[in-house]
Amino acid sequence: MPAILETPRLVLRLAQPSDAAFFLELMNEPAYHENIGDRGLRTLEDAAVYIAERYTASYEHLGYGLYLVEAKTEAVPIGICGFVKRDVLENTDLGFAFLARFCAKGYGYESAAAVLEYGRKTLGFGQVFGVTSRANRASIRLLEKLGFSYTRAHALAGYAEESLLFAIDLTA
Repeated sequence: MPAILETPRLVLRLAQPSDAAFFLELMNEPAYHENIGDRGLRTLEDAAVYIAERYTASYEHLGYGLYLVEAKTEAVPIGICGFVKRDVLENTDLGFAFLARFCAKGYGYESAAAVLEYGRKTLGFGQVFGVTSRANRASIRLLEKLGFSYTRAHALAGYAEESLLFAIDLTA
């Protein structure tokens, strides 16, 4: 699968059904359930269907989405990073998640900075949101490091607590 983006240590590419084992692992890690939510993936078939219905559909309908992040040295999937368009928000938001064993290595910042530049240059985004829970200190720190500023609390359907909404102006 050709790369959408490359950084010194990472390749970002479209997710495909053959990535089901990775998605099953990622989306069943405790931190994913705690910070993003339980997507109900319990089998490889569940994961393949999820990729087709969410990821592939986003690529086809919007021209962007969340991308699979691979570490060049390991040549294995380590996370996801890209854009999500929620019907309830006026702007696209940046999303990211990494397997626990690949956290705190700078991959989140490296991939997110590249994705934001892609959003600005290629997709023409002016403003991008970042959405996270109050308890997700790592995501808040990453959003702030990327240049996002807190704007407001926002209630999103399916979440018990209000989420924090951050924004970045890519035209500046």
